[in-house]
Amino acid sequence: MKIVVIGGTGLVGSKLVHTLTERGQHAVAAAPSTGVNTITGAGLPEVMAGADVVVDVSNSPALDDTAIDFFRTATANLLAAEQAAGVRHHVALSVVGTAQLAAQSGYFQAKLLQEKMIGEGPIPFSIVHATQFFEFLDTLADSATVGQKVVLPPAYFQPMAVADVAEGVAIAALGEPVNGVAEIGGPEAVLLPELIRTALTAHGDRRTVVADPTAQYWGIDIGERTLVPGPGATLFDTRFEDWVLQAAARS
Repeated sequence: MKIVVIGGTGLVGSKLVHTLTERGQHAVAAAPSTGVNTITGAGLPEVMAGADVVVDVSNSPALDDTAIDFFRTATANLLAAEQAAGVRHHVALSVVGTAQLAAQSGYFQAKLLQEKMIGEGPIPFSIVHATQFFEFLDTLADSATVGQKVVLPPAYFQPMAVADVAEGVAIAALGEPVNGVAEIGGPEAVLLPELIRTALTAHGDRRTVVADPTAQYWGIDIGERTLVPGPGATLFDTRFEDWVLQAAARS
């Protein structure tokens, strides 16, 4: 089966291509560096030829309001190219809590628009909502840093390894379209400040982590469980402590 991975050279996409290839699929990494541009449409007809499934794990260059134009254009171009090529399943990676986060964030409004376009489009689809990645915890800490303090809301989240994200998306790509949303997450819900404190300690980072109910997540007010998947989510086994050890062994 030919599976085109849009964003296939990125963090998630490269692991997804590897995962699908290991399972005997013909996975094709599609990105501007491979001659495929979802904004201009360049290379789309060629890469879609003979494709059974298209998986979109691409992201906008900026995580602000400009993402709206990016996802609107890219998704429209993708769906049109897929329809012309007879693609039978469109899979997209999105974020747990997107609908709630969109109320205060241009980026998540863009993700919600992407999901709406896919849901109203001509291709049977599966949207995979993933929780935060372990690989982005340092970036999250930096975004919440004031001086030498990392100030975060005492909310729960359920982060996961990128390798598990790729596995979850691969499962969706190899299955039948659900024409809805499937959620994936890590093994357990933990308080955001507690895990960030553990992550910084693991790197020898001396910043102090402060739990503040008035603090925001990426500039967004969130509830206690906005970032946690709901009942029925597929949970993966990799714990943060195991991921840290695996990352250290690879370095």
